Amino acid sequence: MKKIISLTLLLTATISFSQTDARIYDIIENISSERIEADITKLVSFGTRHTLSDTVSKTRGIGAARKWIKSEFENISKDCNKCLDVFYQKNFVEKGANERITKDVWINNVVAVQKGIKYPNRYIIMSGDIDSRVSDANNYTSDAPGANDNASGMAGTIEAARVLSQYKFDNSIIYVGLSGEEQGLFGGKGLAEYAKEKGWQVIGIFNNDMIGNIKGVDGIISNTDFRIFSEPVPPTETERERTLRRFYGGEVDGISRQLARYVHKNVETYMPEMNPMLIYRLDRFGRGGHHRPFNDAGFAGIRIMEAHENYTQQHQDIRTEDGIKYGDRLEYVDFDYAAKLTAVNAINLASIAWAPPAPEKVAIGGIVEASAKLEWSKVAGAKGYKIYWRDTTSPTWDHSRYVEDVTSFTLEGIVIDNFFFGVAAVGENGHESVVVFPNAIIRD
Repeated sequence: MKKIISLTLLLTATISFSQTDARIYDIIENISSERIEADITKLVSFGTRHTLSDTVSKTRGIGAARKWIKSEFENISKDCNKCLDVFYQKNFVEKGANERITKDVWINNVVAVQKGIKYPNRYIIMSGDIDSRVSDANNYTSDAPGANDNASGMAGTIEAARVLSQYKFDNSIIYVGLSGEEQGLFGGKGLAEYAKEKGWQVIGIFNNDMIGNIKGVDGIISNTDFRIFSEPVPPTETERERTLRRFYGGEVDGISRQLARYVHKNVETYMPEMNPMLIYRLDRFGRGGHHRPFNDAGFAGIRIMEAHENYTQQHQDIRTEDGIKYGDRLEYVDFDYAAKLTAVNAINLASIAWAPPAPEKVAIGGIVEASAKLEWSKVAGAKGYKIYWRDTTSPTWDHSRYVEDVTSFTLEGIVIDNFFFGVAAVGENGHESVVVFPNAIIRD
């Protein structure tokens, strides 16, 4: 009888950490496609937001656009009792830094920080790009509405701030409009360097670049598919880490890939109508985005974007040729879809911000045994831990076991050679940290 009671208690404890959080559904419900439409329309109204465009006018150019974005963040902060610290983060780039910088320019990012209660120096970031362009990357005077690329991502970031600012979180959240993307990813580079200087513990960045188009140039129309791009391992890994990876695995288990899997799992739990596609590459072929400078600095970062692009609407002069209307126009943006991808971001920002930190160290052992042994560093504030494993060819964590407040566990009957493993910390509220792939070996 005692064994039955003990088993029941164990099952109850395990089940309690597999339940969903009703607040996440509320966040999804509160994302407004109407507000996103209004924000995209406003950003388009500035004519061009080219990085080198007018900074004096109140109605045209990137200067007017970033001032408006800052004022929106400040209005949001007023509504949440000044819960956001809003400021410009600036970097000076000299003429000739590359072929797209034809004059000296200040790269101004608009940053809004919502400080966490328990871990104020741990940050999860959502970004959108402010700037836009036409066919000639150096043309900073012609109209470049940039409705989808990337007013959609910028509007989504503002909307996420509106909704999430109504909640309190353990970790800090940053909402940011990055400049200089089309000229060489200068905004992301500047903010990543700023984060390093300030000693921020960056959990990761969700880079949103084009989240409003549902009709691809290939003819496919889908308002549920979206892509999550992530690099396999950080470029900052050491030679020792590279050597260990050769023998123990982890070729597709870097910190950015784990962040991508986190988003994938959370979306399948809370937004099952959506189809998240894990894309195993840093970005689209031969192209780049603002998560890359964070990756270059050793931070986790992913790109969230539409699945079916229309290239006649990207980086194009406004014109009509052979019956085709070129240009990134407002009429091509699906605002409901942009709201869905904004919700994807918002629920993952919230889940991570409500979760405890991930274990810093995860060690694995069990060589020539019929079991896998795991040990990990204790996480303050964790109620328990979740051990994950998957087939070596599977893209997602398919199996898991919750354990109470311990720092080691043996998975009996699970051969270490046949699976990959990871550990996440679980908070009192059931929210989990990002999974940590083993970074040490248990020496028996």
